[in-house]
Amino acid sequence: MSKEKNIQQQVDAEKKKEHTSVLEKIRRRTGLLVGIVGLALVIFILESLLGSGASIFGNDEMSTVGYINGRKIDRNDFVNRVEMQLNNYRQRNQTNDIDDATRTSVIDNVWQQYVSEIVVRPQFDKIGITVGDDEVYERVVANPVPFVLQQISDPNTGKVNEQIAKPDGSLDLNKWKQVIQTLPADQEAGIRQIEDNVKNSRYYEKFRAIVNKGLYVTTAEAKEVFKAQSTKMNVSFVVKRYDALSDSAVKITDSDIQKYYSDHSYEFMNPETSRSVEYVAFNVVPSPSDLEQIEKDAQRTASEFKGKSMKEDSAFMQQESENGNITVQDFTKKSMIVRDSTIFVAAPGAVYGPYNEGAYFKIYKLQAINSIADSAKVRHILIGINDPKTNQPKRSKEQAKKMADSLLVVIKSKAATFDTLVKTQSDDQGSIDKGGDYGWFDENKGFVDPFKNAGLMGTKGNISVVETQFGYHIIEVLDVSKGRHNSYKVAQIFKPIAPSDETNQKIFAEANQFGGMNNTAELFDKGVKEQKLVPRIADNIKEGDRQLPNLANARDMVRWVYTAKKGDVSTFSFADKHIVAKISGIKNKGVLPLEEVKDDVTGKVIREKKAEQFLGEFAKQAAGAKNVEDVAAKMGLDVRKTEALLMNSRNVEGLGPDDIFVGTASGTKAGTTSKAVAGNNGVFILAVNSVASEPAPKDFNMEKSQIEQSMSGRSDYEILNALKEISDIEDHKSRID
Repeated sequence: MSKEKNIQQQVDAEKKKEHTSVLEKIRRRTGLLVGIVGLALVIFILESLLGSGASIFGNDEMSTVGYINGRKIDRNDFVNRVEMQLNNYRQRNQTNDIDDATRTSVIDNVWQQYVSEIVVRPQFDKIGITVGDDEVYERVVANPVPFVLQQISDPNTGKVNEQIAKPDGSLDLNKWKQVIQTLPADQEAGIRQIEDNVKNSRYYEKFRAIVNKGLYVTTAEAKEVFKAQSTKMNVSFVVKRYDALSDSAVKITDSDIQKYYSDHSYEFMNPETSRSVEYVAFNVVPSPSDLEQIEKDAQRTASEFKGKSMKEDSAFMQQESENGNITVQDFTKKSMIVRDSTIFVAAPGAVYGPYNEGAYFKIYKLQAINSIADSAKVRHILIGINDPKTNQPKRSKEQAKKMADSLLVVIKSKAATFDTLVKTQSDDQGSIDKGGDYGWFDENKGFVDPFKNAGLMGTKGNISVVETQFGYHIIEVLDVSKGRHNSYKVAQIFKPIAPSDETNQKIFAEANQFGGMNNTAELFDKGVKEQKLVPRIADNIKEGDRQLPNLANARDMVRWVYTAKKGDVSTFSFADKHIVAKISGIKNKGVLPLEEVKDDVTGKVIREKKAEQFLGEFAKQAAGAKNVEDVAAKMGLDVRKTEALLMNSRNVEGLGPDDIFVGTASGTKAGTTSKAVAGNNGVFILAVNSVASEPAPKDFNMEKSQIEQSMSGRSDYEILNALKEISDIEDHKSRID
């Protein structure tokens, strides 16, 4: 048996022992409780953490999804963890559907768990952080933390499951302890998963506390930060920009390039493996024949729409419009989208179109003309579907409707006042303090249409229940304006202008033919040039990418990119195009080879040569100059100025981003002139004309506190990144996708 396997078995044994000890301790401490909870209750509470089912992944010859500090991440172990989390998601959300975003999120989360275990957790051991059984017991059983409460709550309501809840809805600790006490052995995995999460969280809490206690900002540091943020400099300067001399005028040698690359290899460190492709797109667009057929169908639809009654409109629109959408909107004369002005004098039932509006042929039908107030004022009580504080489901639509109808009866019978019910029942946090009143509004106000229409089409004193996407509103019309105008209700049918299957197949054949005839890098480049195609670049492609610029759902293409060789060519199909792609670059993690970065190195060498030449010109031509004006006159350059330049600025007016310029200005005394300096954009000489500083505070405690808070907020992210950078991580989790 290998040494690695022995070590792993020891680790697994320790984990099992650890789990057992915690669970046993929980049971011992709940042993005096009376009453036994049925097995059905145990299963009900823990079913979201257990569950079973066939693996979502097919067989794969590759047995690993990566390596972390030399440890192989076994594919089967990884998949098991993913499966457990997906089953958790299925049970909690009462669904068998797992969308791509959820699947990707779970896979990423599992990978981060491995990184935490192998890269971060050992750091806890090194500095002596431990989490005892008592701490786990306290957070899981005696005083459950929010994470635990979430696991034993109904995901639809956010409330603790009724079987372990008190009459007021809060957790009954005795019942929860009974669940733990009577847990059968084959159901322990759920509790262990909870324990692991709680224990890991506690490790991180302690680690953060240690780090934050170690963060300290001295008064001297706070003074420097204050100075950089508040000191403003007025600067005059002359600059000879590098682009004043063409690159072709600069002579460099291969040895110059090699020397720069050797001396500055750190500049070409690639932190993560990536790929780049060059591709040509054969866009799938409707042919003239397609357009003709779509227009004929739209004309048929318009003709039949005219003959439909208002009661038949919805079913007809659902049948004829894209995705079965039923679109009905209210318009004024100013906002009307129908291009025919006769709609304003037409009778309801008039049909307009079809109009070619780019992506669609659109057909419009005037359904009604309503006289509405120019403005109105209402107050309301919202009986929402979701909790306004957590945005989690609070009640069903049926429950909300029943409650709203009941409140309407209470208000009309004067059993309670509107003002009282707003404060005690409304879920609209933004209007409770105003008695449910948002003031006067017109049809341009950003309220949903049913809410607006209740006021604009209502009469003063009217009270009604109105449904919106947020729930049910009890709305009282407080007042309406005397001025009124017409509102035009228009139904719309959308006919997508899309290519036919025949056209799609024809364009695919063109792309396939190009790819087949140009299946090497040399032939690809030649074919692109001969056919005058426009190549596009997809750069910095990571192995786990699913989307690429202008290419959605590109997973198959990314998978090919990471299994093929540089120069390979292949054809891929997307929803709106077929592409032929060539792998144009492969960048592995580490210092990139010179041939991969030669263009970049060459540019930097040329800039260095220009800087040397310009520095020589300044030394020779501007010798003896007393100020920047003299330098400008001798060099034939203009004097430029930048006002109120802060010491922590990154950008210089009239020059661009240049840290070297800002640093030089910050180190130059007021009334003095710098020497010639090679900056980011050119060689410059500057003079600091004046410096204005804000009065320093009596003490810098506030500044120190702000800096420490900022450091604390970044510490988690930066520490984890630092640990990752010094670790050997090879990520292939996309292989199981």
